[in-house]
Amino acid sequence: MLARVSSTPTFKRLPRAVREQQMLDAAVKVFSRRGFHAASMDEIADDAGISKPMVYAYLGTKEELFVACLHREGTRMMEAIAGAAASDLPADERLWRGLRAFFGFVGAHRDGWAVLYRQARGEQPFAAELATMRGRLVEVVAGMLDHALRAKGREVRATDLEVVAYALVGATESLADWLADHPEADPEKTATRMMNVAWLGADQLLRGITWHPPAG
Repeated sequence: MLARVSSTPTFKRLPRAVREQQMLDAAVKVFSRRGFHAASMDEIADDAGISKPMVYAYLGTKEELFVACLHREGTRMMEAIAGAAASDLPADERLWRGLRAFFGFVGAHRDGWAVLYRQARGEQPFAAELATMRGRLVEVVAGMLDHALRAKGREVRATDLEVVAYALVGATESLADWLADHPEADPEKTATRMMNVAWLGADQLLRGITWHPPAG
């Protein structure tokens, strides 16, 4: 006698953490493609291969889901930079490794970068979340410069360090946005280009050399 075969499909039960990452992967892809307002929870659920009620149950509303995407991609980016830029390295190598890790993240997670840098900037309250992440990155860069200066027996006013850090972060973000639009570009070469721009100025700062406007 033949055994009866059920026509009802069965799904493997995944741990909650794994399922949430699948949802976030799908959400990042859809948000990067559609933007926050045009993205639908139906499309995110379809991309994740789950039901829409499950998305709501695990990660909340669309706004909460977008914030969760920001936090995950921002944390990935910061962890990549922190893991590469060890504090015992010379200042130039530390900055270089941090830049290489940053551009490597953008190259590997272009959708994540689009959500972080493009989709979140003009939307409240997401812009505030992005500003907080940028502030953390500025603190890291300012700390790197301060550490290098102190190692050479020099101190620079906190405001000056902050201004330089903001300038470096802003330039780096702009170049990363260019990289996101050019899949053929090599992230490491892009980091080298940024290093050539950034370090020429930072090295002068470490040496105590500054530019002054002409008299009058």
